[in-house]
Amino acid sequence: MQPTNAPNRTSAAKRYGPLLAIVVVVAVIVVVAVISRGGGDDTEPAASGTATTGGVEPGAGALSWSDAQARGITDQIDWGDRCDTSRGRQAYPSFFAQECYAPFTGDNGGATSPGVTADSIKVVLYLTPETDPVIDFITSAIAVDDTNAQTEQTVRGFIELYERFYETYGRKVDLEVYTGTGSSEDEVAARADAVAIAEKQPFAVLGGPLLTSAFGDELAARKVVCIQCTPGQSDDWYIERAPYVWGVGNTPEQGRAHLVEYIGKALAGRDAQYAGDPTLRSQPRRFGLVYLTTGTDSEQLADTMGAELGAYGVTLAETLSYASPIDLQTSAPQLIAKLKQSGVTTVIFSGDPIAPQPLTRAATAQEYFPEWIAAGALTDTAAFARTYDQRQWAHAFGVSSLAARTAPELSSSYGLYRWYFGEPPPTKTGSPLTIPMVNLFYAAIQGVGPNLTPETFRQALFDAQPTPRAISQPSLSYGDKGIWPKTDYLGIDDATLIWWDPDAAGQDEIFREGRGLYRYVDGGKRYLPGEWPENGTPVFQVAGTVTIYDQPPPGEQVPDYPSPRRSG
Repeated sequence: MQPTNAPNRTSAAKRYGPLLAIVVVVAVIVVVAVISRGGGDDTEPAASGTATTGGVEPGAGALSWSDAQARGITDQIDWGDRCDTSRGRQAYPSFFAQECYAPFTGDNGGATSPGVTADSIKVVLYLTPETDPVIDFITSAIAVDDTNAQTEQTVRGFIELYERFYETYGRKVDLEVYTGTGSSEDEVAARADAVAIAEKQPFAVLGGPLLTSAFGDELAARKVVCIQCTPGQSDDWYIERAPYVWGVGNTPEQGRAHLVEYIGKALAGRDAQYAGDPTLRSQPRRFGLVYLTTGTDSEQLADTMGAELGAYGVTLAETLSYASPIDLQTSAPQLIAKLKQSGVTTVIFSGDPIAPQPLTRAATAQEYFPEWIAAGALTDTAAFARTYDQRQWAHAFGVSSLAARTAPELSSSYGLYRWYFGEPPPTKTGSPLTIPMVNLFYAAIQGVGPNLTPETFRQALFDAQPTPRAISQPSLSYGDKGIWPKTDYLGIDDATLIWWDPDAAGQDEIFREGRGLYRYVDGGKRYLPGEWPENGTPVFQVAGTVTIYDQPPPGEQVPDYPSPRRSG
């Protein structure tokens, strides 16, 4: 893998597609339960320090509660006030709080890797330019206006919070902020920015341009770890750039696997009973696929989806692509006409969150009311779904990697920040997009131990057990856990079933009151690949669904700890 200076330039509209990079972290703070033994790759030199264990040698210096429990030495360790020893978990109010790690003393090995010293870890936070025509187009539909200064302040706040609770082996994060020089689709600017950042010799970079992989590709070539620095790529793309590029989400292959399994088990061979047109409801389903094309990879993914659906006896009556939501402002009527003429009862939509606006308007204008199957990419958020033609979207349902929503104060980035600081995060709408990668970084370096390198960073995540199966958060794992066919560098494994209720009232993901919310079937029950039930679970039945939990879901309650910052 070598950096290149000859990128394939495309228009901003055509690069709009890979919004999968951010879809799965909307309104979510992801907590990765790293349960590593520390030390990582045996070829790396081990640090000489130890955890504070009353004389018990813990090996390379990382000693988790579960490790200490297995050795029968939890009562020999001074865990400190950051640990709730009744639970073996960090003492902050989240069901997904990390397990405790013993305080470390001694020699941490010093400069174990570029960007790492005995007392610091250099990390660069990438921020998009304040004016980015592509991102501005996306966010204009939902009025998100967080500033870079607010984002930086929020990240620095969480760094303070995490360093209060996580064991970092004598080191603190030295955060530097870098503002991108080009739009989110500009490959030339992305590569130049990556080079400029790499020359600062950080250990890791958080964030990157959302609509080009050039940034992450360049950082990996220069052996810099980056998290959430690229749009969602194929499994092989990450494997080829290991151990440097990580994310909090799922790959296109993983998302497609959930969708195809659901369609095959729940919908194939049955009547289109959820269509808006009564004449379609009594007809056997005829599926059509509408997808956003960003090049040959998109075409291959569409072909693969068609083949995988074929294994369930599904033949796509129409497979239609569009180049950008901007194009659809004029081309949507023709696309809808093709679907209607082909007798499509059920539209599988796999694209960006703006496109359903012109598509649903065109469908209503042509008095065509099919079933709509949403496949994520922010179409599964109320903030965007409220902008679609509601006569159409009242018949929308699908598979989402997002977890069942909870009130902001319940174990979200918003609630955790407010608990610690006594006020909302400066970027209350954007923090769910930013904080998961910060949290992943701290969870990993805690599991690594003092010998921090890109290789031990990977080993810590690969050694970790999957996070708990729950309702209000997805379950994550990395590496080879037998869940996916290929090594996983993105984390989220499970998904849930949703349908759109245009009459449900409440706040969307950016705190706006209004009508229209997604309902999570079976209270937001989540499925791993292979677990989707045969014959499916009915949708458009209110009983058993939830829109927003105002109390933690059953089994996810936690103690109400006092904030150490405000009380101490």
